[in-house]
Amino acid sequence: MSAFALSEPLAGSLAGSDISAVATRAHPDGTGWCLTGTKRWVTNGERAGLAVVFARTADRALGAFLVELLADGWRVTHRERTMGLCASETVTVELEGVRVPHDRALGNPTGGLSLALEALDVGRLGAAALAVGLAQAALEHAASYARQREQFGRPIAAFGGIQEKLAELARRVTVARAVTHAGAARLADAALAGGQDAAEPDLDGVAAWAAIAKLTAGEAAMWVTDEAVQVFGGYGYMREYPVEKLMRDAKGTEIFEGTSEILRVGIARALMRDHQ
Repeated sequence: MSAFALSEPLAGSLAGSDISAVATRAHPDGTGWCLTGTKRWVTNGERAGLAVVFARTADRALGAFLVELLADGWRVTHRERTMGLCASETVTVELEGVRVPHDRALGNPTGGLSLALEALDVGRLGAAALAVGLAQAALEHAASYARQREQFGRPIAAFGGIQEKLAELARRVTVARAVTHAGAARLADAALAGGQDAAEPDLDGVAAWAAIAKLTAGEAAMWVTDEAVQVFGGYGYMREYPVEKLMRDAKGTEIFEGTSEILRVGIARALMRDHQ
């Protein structure tokens, strides 16, 4: 199991969307590197066997370092209590002079920013797939409940208002799956399968498609789970029924691995580059 340590607190805000604001430092110490700083929202940060830690190696450069856990100086100080996705362990980590050998720097010690951006593309595809699954589960629960729940002597699935909701749920789930699978994932697979004999992979294309997939699927998951709660009515608001949990989980897919707002910025920039 691995961890990805990029985001961090910074002067009362967070180096989250602005990853160039990372303040954690990596100092060469003769035999390797010494990492000092604080990382926040590190998934699997207490139980992983290996972490990729991003730290500043120069004023305008980041490095990416492989750290075996639990390394000396790697101190977990807090576990987050999240709105949803509660099975995911998300922690804050203090790096207190964590030492790593020279050969544990990934690539060029000043090339970490591009590695972080490429890793986020992969993460966004995973988040999009997660969002599709959440939306699909909500659709299945809503359709099943609508067939079973009776009002005025017949199942609520017989009413036009509920049928319209279910149709729109199905449409949005289908669109999210198509964009994630047929669009972003297919393009990423093609880039990875190119090998050394292929042309340079179109990373801008993969990045834009990954952003579109996560944006589309995340917002679909939030909308679909919200409407599924509505189909359940009062029971949808109760913890004994499954859809309120899906709704809380879905909100995370609009935030982590890049918020919907920052994804729109990235998509627009890719579009402008294409037109230039």
